[in-house]
Amino acid sequence: MVQGPVYKAGWNPDDIAWEKFDPSKAESWMIDAIKSAALVEYNAPDYVSYLKRIFPDPDFHPVIEQWGREESQHGKVLGRWAEMADPNFKLEEAFERFRAGYRPEHFDTEDTTSVRGSRKGEMIARCVVESGTSSYYTAIKEATAEPVLQEIAGRIAADEYRHYRLFYETEKTQQGEADLPFWKKLLIAIGRITESDDDEIAFSHYCATVPAAEMVAKPYDRRAYSKRIFEITVRVYRKKHIHKLTQMVAKAVGADPQGKLVQLAGGAIWRMLRMRAGLAGVHHQMAS
Repeated sequence: MVQGPVYKAGWNPDDIAWEKFDPSKAESWMIDAIKSAALVEYNAPDYVSYLKRIFPDPDFHPVIEQWGREESQHGKVLGRWAEMADPNFKLEEAFERFRAGYRPEHFDTEDTTSVRGSRKGEMIARCVVESGTSSYYTAIKEATAEPVLQEIAGRIAADEYRHYRLFYETEKTQQGEADLPFWKKLLIAIGRITESDDDEIAFSHYCATVPAAEMVAKPYDRRAYSKRIFEITVRVYRKKHIHKLTQMVAKAVGADPQGKLVQLAGGAIWRMLRMRAGLAGVHHQMAS
C-alpha cells in the first residue's frame, strides 16, 4: 500500500504548494535542521566539478550536471522554506560564509583520481551519501507537521533515492576498472559514514544558525556543533529509517540487503544511536 503522494523526477519550486505554509507547525529545532541541510545541498556545484574531473567520459558529464542541478534546487527550496519559517535567515548570506570556510582539498586540485582510490570507490561513497539523505528526508517528512516541509522533504527523498540508483548503476558499468573486493567496498562505505562527523555538517550548522554579526562572540567549535546536529538527528530518525539506510548501504557494497547480518547491523546501529543519545543527554524518546 502506497502512503502519501509519489513524487516523480523533474519537479521545480513552482510545483510546491507554498501557500499551505503553517508557521505554527514549524518547530525551532526543525528550522535549524533545514537551514543546515539547505547549505549542504546548495553546495553541489563544487561536487559537480570534482566528479567531472574523476569521470572523463564527456557523455557522462550531462548526467553529473543534472544531478548537480537537482541537488542545488534542493538547497534553494529548503532555504526558501527556512526563510519563511525564520525571516532573519538569509540563504545566500549564510551560504557565502559556509562556502568560504569549507573547502576540502580535493575541490581545489586538478587531480583526476578519486579520493576513494577509483571511480568505482567514488560511486560507492556517493551511494552511501544518497542512502543517508534519502532516509534523512524521509524521516523529516514523517517528523514534521508542517505541510509544506512535508511536501519538500518527500520530493527530495524521492530524488535522493533516484540518485542512489544512478550511482549504483554507474559503479557497475565502469569500464577499465577491476571490481573491488568486498572488504575494500566495506572500508570505503565505513570511511564515508564516519565522515558524517566532519566539518561539512558541523560547519554548515554553525553558519546556518549563527548570524554573521555574532561570529566573533560565538566562534566555531566543531565538537559543539557536531553535538547539536546529532541531537537533531536522533529526534528525526526512527528504527525503520535506520533499517532502510543499512539495507541501501549493504546493497552498494555487494551484501545481501535482506540478509541476517544486515538486519543485525541495522539493529546494532539503532541501539548505538539510542545509547549515544542517552549519554549525550538528549531528552527525546526515540520510538521504534
